[in-house]
Amino acid sequence: MLNRLNDVLATTTGYQRLAGPLGLLDAEHPNLARFVFTDPRARTAFPDWEQIADQQAALLKLESSRADALAAELADELAFTAGAAFAERMQAQPGLPRRIGIERWHHPEAGELRLAFECLELPDADEQRLLVYLPADEAASAALDRLTGRRPGALRVVATC
Repeated sequence: MLNRLNDVLATTTGYQRLAGPLGLLDAEHPNLARFVFTDPRARTAFPDWEQIADQQAALLKLESSRADALAAELADELAFTAGAAFAERMQAQPGLPRRIGIERWHHPEAGELRLAFECLELPDADEQRLLVYLPADEAASAALDRLTGRRPGALRVVATC
């Protein structure tokens, strides 16, 4: 589950096995936007880093436009720590963030994965979101089964809160 600032608040075991080896969960308070813009491993973890960065900037810009002081604080932090990679995206007025789509991830053990995602707004939860990932194809499904130790075709939940 993600709060309005993209902090990772809770995860499933599947998400830990997916995101942990990438470094996404290394920080004391993991944050997806901060990882994307300030951790060099993000460019390896996300083969389509430019699109992921655009998405994170669009989301933060939307949150900042709601007069959210914490979102503005994170934007200021990223403008300083990430520099032009972040600031130019914030000035470019990206469109609204996508709520569904497919992302490519590169996992050190599972290889390249195509993951379908959906971002669900939680009602009355202080602007928290549930981000759900599922395999987008058979290759990703088989790789996630191997990664999580599940038998092929078993029910899986790979989510972050």
